[in-house]
Amino acid sequence: MLTRSGAGMTAAATGLVALGVWADYPELVTLGLAAAGALLLAAAWLVVSPKLTVVREVRPRRVFEGSAAQATLTVTNVGKRDSPPLMVTETVGGDRTTVTVPALTAGHRCTVSYPLPVARRGRYLIPPVELGHSDPLRLLHRGRASGGELVVHVYPRVHLLASITAGGPQDAEGQTTSSAPLGGVAFHSLREYAPGDDWRRIHWGATARTGTVMTRHVVVPDEPRQLIVLDTGSTPYPTTQFFEEAVRVAASFCVAAERSSLPLQLRTTAGVERESSGTALEFLSTVERSDRGLVGLTDLVRDVVSDSQGVALTIVTGRVDAEAAQLLMSLRSRFLSVNLAQLVSADFTLPARPRGVLAVAAPSSEQFATRWNRLVLR
Repeated sequence: MLTRSGAGMTAAATGLVALGVWADYPELVTLGLAAAGALLLAAAWLVVSPKLTVVREVRPRRVFEGSAAQATLTVTNVGKRDSPPLMVTETVGGDRTTVTVPALTAGHRCTVSYPLPVARRGRYLIPPVELGHSDPLRLLHRGRASGGELVVHVYPRVHLLASITAGGPQDAEGQTTSSAPLGGVAFHSLREYAPGDDWRRIHWGATARTGTVMTRHVVVPDEPRQLIVLDTGSTPYPTTQFFEEAVRVAASFCVAAERSSLPLQLRTTAGVERESSGTALEFLSTVERSDRGLVGLTDLVRDVVSDSQGVALTIVTGRVDAEAAQLLMSLRSRFLSVNLAQLVSADFTLPARPRGVLAVAAPSSEQFATRWNRLVLR
C-alpha cells in the first residue's frame, strides 16, 4: 500500500516522465525513471517479510468506567533476517491506537504496553492487531493481521451504597428452604449421610430408627432478596446522560447487595433478568434504552413475591408521573420495602413522594450515592 510519500513519488514519476517525453527533455525522463526505480526497490524490500510471532494480552478483561485496560504485545523475531521497525495498530470501538515496535535482530524479542481506549461502558470486540512495516524511504507500507479477537467488558461506574436489610430474617434460626446454600448453621431437615459430611452432625436417634445413617441438613437461613428493576423506557430520561447515570445507580445497588451477601436479582422493564452481581454488571455494560417503561411493573414482579421469603424492591428510573407513583404505592404491601431511585435534572419539580416508599432523587449517580447514604445511615 502506498504511503503519502509513496503517492507523491508515484505522481512525481508519472508527471516527470510524461513532461519529459512531451517536451523532449531527457533529463526530466531520467528523473521520472529514478523515482519509479525507487518505488520498485521499495516493493522489492517488502517482498520478503520478517518472520515474527506475536503474543497479545489484555488485562483486565473486565474494567469499570474510568479504569484503564492495558494491552501487552510481545513480538519475537524467529527468522534469520533482522526485522525493521513495526507499526502496531489496535482498533477498539472505532478508535485506532498506533504504537511502534523497534527493529529486532534475529532471535530477539520486544515487549510493549499501551492503554486501550475503553472509556465508555460497553462490550468491546477487539480484532487482531495489525502489524505493519515500511521500506527505508517510507514509500510503501505492508500490514498483516496477527493474533485472535479479544473481548473487553467495561462495566458501569459504581458508587458505595448502604444496604437496607431491615425486615427480613437474618438470624441463625431464620426460615430455610431446600435450595438454600450449604454451610450455615440453620437446621432444615434430616437426610441420608453422604461421604464428606461432618460426622458430628449424624443424628443417632434417626439412624437407629431407620437403619440408615442420617445426618442433619444445615443451610444458610433465608435472607431478604434484593430485587432491582431498571427502567429502560425512553420517556423517563430526557437525555442519554440521565439513562447512563441510572445504569450506574442500578450497578451500585447490585454491588451493594453482593457485598452484603444478600440474594440478588436484576430485572429491566424490557424483560431481561440476571441473578448475580457478576452477570448483572456484564449485562449492564451493554443495556440500552427500550420502549417499555414502568407500566408493566406489576406483571414484571408478580412471580417474585413469596410468603416464605421477603423481597426488598428497588426501582431505578428517571421522571415518575402520578400514574407510576400510584402503581408503586399499590405494590408497597407486597414487599418488605420499596425504594425509588430517580435520576432527574436539578430543576425538575418532583411530584409528591409515594406513601411508604423511600425515594431519593439526584441529577447524577455520584450525588445520588451521597444523598442515599446520608438518608439511610442517619
